Amino acid sequence: SLAGSPVTLKILQNWVPRVSHYFDKEHYTYVGHQIVIQESIEHFGAVVWPGALALSQYLESNQEQFNLKDKKVLEIGAGTGLLSIVACILGAHVTATDLPEVLENLSYNISRNTENLNMHKPEVRKLVWGEGLNEDFPVSTYHYDFILATDVVYHHGALDPLLATMVYFCKPGTVLLWANKFRFSTDYEFLEKVCNIFNTTILAEFPESNVKLLKATVREN
Repeated sequence: SLAGSPVTLKILQNWVPRVSHYFDKEHYTYVGHQIVIQESIEHFGAVVWPGALALSQYLESNQEQFNLKDKKVLEIGAGTGLLSIVACILGAHVTATDLPEVLENLSYNISRNTENLNMHKPEVRKLVWGEGLNEDFPVSTYHYDFILATDVVYHHGALDPLLATMVYFCKPGTVLLWANKFRFSTDYEFLEKVCNIFNTTILAEFPESNVKLLKATVREN
């Protein structure tokens, strides 16, 4: 079941008009920094989706409630890296993960936008949902304060492994922040599963974009 009443927000146009003539670059401003994102047309994970904008904006506006400074943050399905870059600017130790074919563009965006910052250096790693978690991210070594996930639920066949991945990384004390566009019944079915497993609150809704932003924590007995 869901707790709390969400705030209703609008995704602000935080991107700056394009100066470059290349179709594949987007310019954003968050937390006083200009961020340049290179998109790629070959992969789903290589376009900036609205959930990433929604959560980036929310973290920027709610730094007291969700203070990322010196926190360990894992992003699953990091895509182009925008949200991980914002988390890095906010002072987190960030590990951005995605599928192997997305990592080159992800690494490029993250390094180019964080190289001159006096922040913790972000890490980019391969993570295929539900695969090799114990080997690649053993519980004894890896504990995250925040798990970030945006636009990870759409028409794909990996919803069960995605849920298993959320469950794996959400330990007592971990906060999962998940922003997603809700369009299909499968999206709502996934939400229902999340609510059945975790303590879940809708923090914000962005009705114009059909985006909901949820906070989930482990149920402690």
